Amino acid sequence: MAKRRASGESPQSSNRLLAALPADDYRRLLPHLKHTSLPLKRILYKPGDVVDDVYLPGGGFVSVVAVLANGDMVEVATIGREGIVGVSAMIAGYREPALTMVQMETDQCVRMPAAAFRRELDRRGAFFDLITRFTQGLIGTSMQSTACNAVHRIEHRLARWLLTAHDRVGADHFPLTQEFVAMMLGAARPTVTIVAGTLQRAGLITYKRGQVVIVNRKALEQASCECYRATTALLDRVSGAAPRARA
Repeated sequence: MAKRRASGESPQSSNRLLAALPADDYRRLLPHLKHTSLPLKRILYKPGDVVDDVYLPGGGFVSVVAVLANGDMVEVATIGREGIVGVSAMIAGYREPALTMVQMETDQCVRMPAAAFRRELDRRGAFFDLITRFTQGLIGTSMQSTACNAVHRIEHRLARWLLTAHDRVGADHFPLTQEFVAMMLGAARPTVTIVAGTLQRAGLITYKRGQVVIVNRKALEQASCECYRATTALLDRVSGAAPRARA
């Protein structure tokens, strides 16, 4: 069994923002970083919530979901180990406009109080630079996803999302329910069944009882639209060069 991290210990080698920090900056943050697990479907923020803690995942990923007046939900962004969840906490008292929930669970995550987060940003140092670049990258990926959802075919969009999930999870096998895919694509569940079946018959994935297996990554990349490459490049630029070694 894997050893559980002690409270205050960070998966700095897993979260790319923490890994990119200079050693002195990281050591200053460390007392404020508390280990936490992110179980599947846990709601981190509801619309109207003020963010009390930000999260830096070292695995899995979180979905940011727009909730419409009739209760329908559509995913507008995903955040994994490349970023930080709750970045709106940079504005004290700001109320979240969306629902944020865990879509791929992980026990590799740290949380940081919003007040400590703002104090570190006020230093205008390396942490500020990384968070600013991530925020710009997140806006860029949301813009690309908006264009993708408007003009690209649904099977291309599903292939793009599966590739993104594969990158973040780091495993070929992971849970994926039709309910979530329908929310992510803004499509009806019968449509999801058809699209997933198309990818499965082509030998790209297998999908059964809420579990998906990536069978042919290269073919899945070919089946995706340009948006996967565009959004990946945006987020890769956030942390820049390879992480610096800790002193």
